[in-house]
Amino acid sequence: MKFDVIVIGGGPSGLMAASAAGEHGARVLLIDKGDKLGRKLAISGGGRCNVTNRLPIEEIIKHIPGNGRFLYSALSIFSNEDIIDFFEKLGIELKEEDHGRMFPVNNKAQSVVDALINKIKQLRVEIKTNSPVSDVIYKEGKVDAVKLQNGETIHAGSIVIAVGGKSVPHTGSTGDGYPWAQKAGHTITQLFPTEVPVTSNEPFIKQKVLQGLSLRDGALSVLNPKGKPIVTHKMDMIFTHFGISGPAVLRCSQFVVKAMQKWNLKEVTVSLDALPEKKEQPLFEEINSAVKAEPKKSVKNLLKGLIPERYLLFLLEHNGIDPATQAGQLPHEKIRAFVKSCKQFEFKVNGTLPLEKAFVTGGGVSVKEVEPQTMGSKLMEGLFFCGEILDIHGYTGGYNITSALVTGRLAGTNAALNAINS
Repeated sequence: MKFDVIVIGGGPSGLMAASAAGEHGARVLLIDKGDKLGRKLAISGGGRCNVTNRLPIEEIIKHIPGNGRFLYSALSIFSNEDIIDFFEKLGIELKEEDHGRMFPVNNKAQSVVDALINKIKQLRVEIKTNSPVSDVIYKEGKVDAVKLQNGETIHAGSIVIAVGGKSVPHTGSTGDGYPWAQKAGHTITQLFPTEVPVTSNEPFIKQKVLQGLSLRDGALSVLNPKGKPIVTHKMDMIFTHFGISGPAVLRCSQFVVKAMQKWNLKEVTVSLDALPEKKEQPLFEEINSAVKAEPKKSVKNLLKGLIPERYLLFLLEHNGIDPATQAGQLPHEKIRAFVKSCKQFEFKVNGTLPLEKAFVTGGGVSVKEVEPQTMGSKLMEGLFFCGEILDIHGYTGGYNITSALVTGRLAGTNAALNAINS
């Protein structure tokens, strides 16, 4: 049994690769170990599927801190606008939301999955589900066959590995592809969780003082050992029973992991600015003026509405201020200390939830060993990679899926051309 192209993995990059290879006239087999294709896609974007992002390509690359620059060539061949066009031709109408995020108008991720599956069926791609792959076989410097766990061997001219990373394992991403890549001579860079909640042993976290409290548009910074920010993200966040979570935290998480590794730290300091739109000195003056205007008002009532009440009471206590004190009796240094903690409340974090709980896997097949225009292996003829198995990772917001679809498109196209022309 021989195919031109075998695609292993039926996630976003694998479906796109199978579609691209089929469009080029290749005889394609798509193999997935699960019973359903597109499982990660169906739960992405909170079940709405953020298919791509409409920001300019420079911006998209900035939002992919893990080797985003590797995608310059790929995005010049098949861009985010091409992704939009691709889905609209499949009958999926898209709409733009905040920060350039693109969603289907019907808000149903499953409709995106169904459209991709219908497309590959029309292209006569053969689909094998419930078929775990046990090995990829290479002969004389090129791909030869895929061996299934049931003992069946299927030959192919090109093989695309699109099995994902190690995050969200219940969708089938359990790191199966790394040994097959290593067997072909590829380097797997260190794997780590990204886009993942952050943990902390601070007493106020352990005692659940702020559990469930959300802060809108706060600015969270990860600090280096000298107290300087490595990165700052201004978005929403939430305090949890184990630490912190929410969009700003997910974006900072990989920098927490990297700082701990780089400086061999058990803990990293983060700094939270609850009022990033206001500068410290004007805020101090504003509160001082309010105190002068209404000195008999309690501190709690005077500051009401400045920040969420639970956080206000927490910061007052943190600075040894009784919320019932008359504002006029507060010494200046206490007001200054309170303002400083509004602007930079520092606390320690000690890591993240494990890779299995992360949205995205950091690390993977080294991009130095992959052709940026084709996604072909530089070490093994006929071998192609796409999606999260590659050492490419972005923030949430449509960036990882853009990378998966773009690399999938290139891998499928070039796998087909390689098989047909060899």
